[in-house]
Amino acid sequence: MKTTETPAPLPAESGAPLAKEDLPPALPPKEKKEGTVLNVFSHGVLVIWAIMVVMPLLWAVMTSFKDDRSIFSSPWSLPDSLHFDNWSRAWTQANMSDYFLNTVLVVGGSLIGTLVLGSMAAYVLARFDFPGNRFIYYLFIGGMSFPIMLALVPLFYVVNNMGLLNTIHGLILVYIAYSLPFTVFFLTAFFRTLPTSIAEAAFVDGASHSRTFFQIMLPMAKPGLISVGIFNFLGQWNQYMLPTVLNTDPDKRVLTQGLVQLAVSQGYKGDWSGLFAGLVMAMLPVLAAYIIFQRQVVQGLTAGALK
Repeated sequence: MKTTETPAPLPAESGAPLAKEDLPPALPPKEKKEGTVLNVFSHGVLVIWAIMVVMPLLWAVMTSFKDDRSIFSSPWSLPDSLHFDNWSRAWTQANMSDYFLNTVLVVGGSLIGTLVLGSMAAYVLARFDFPGNRFIYYLFIGGMSFPIMLALVPLFYVVNNMGLLNTIHGLILVYIAYSLPFTVFFLTAFFRTLPTSIAEAAFVDGASHSRTFFQIMLPMAKPGLISVGIFNFLGQWNQYMLPTVLNTDPDKRVLTQGLVQLAVSQGYKGDWSGLFAGLVMAMLPVLAAYIIFQRQVVQGLTAGALK
């Protein structure tokens, strides 16, 4: 004797109205309220943080178009007229053009050298097992924790004995050595997230290690290179301690040294409007670099988590 079972209810077809019992349970009112309060609080904190970051930048740009009298009499008001002579005076009379060119040469050369050497070292440490691999890696990690102030005096004598004191290329080499530990640490973790099958396929096709690195692995690491490049660019562009100790030639000063010189050039009668104009000149390349590459920076920082 066959028994008939009650058939299970069929799911509602597309477009058909769902029964009340088929609907997903609604969130309790308490959870909705807590989520709303958390969103409002987080957005409020972000708005306050944005104001704290943006307002000083806008104030510096606004002040760079004022004259000295307006800066002290009405510091928070808009300029009555745009004084573009502040920018021209800072660019020519205060030698900001020479400082800007020296900074571009130093930072450009050191950034290229840091990325090339750092990516090669990070690729070897991430992809190849050899005796001393971990030891070399931890040496780079230790370099990140070593205060640069403790090395200023011996670094000065080393650079002086090598004949690189007060030279552009000497400052470039010091910047590269200063930036390599973080670069190797960052890119080693990034190279470990890249798939190994592509490199193995290149080896099977007869590609050498150098060709595989430069033509296959390095383009794949572009997000990580851009991210660490932005961080190094910010640190090297704003560097003041190293050039002050190793670069005392007035003709080879960088922007940070030039801004200090502009601030103290006239004692208590400082050119404040020209100083703010020079300050904005120094900030614009950093802001432009981050605005242009902000998406790549985020991709590089989250690549390890996504893969």
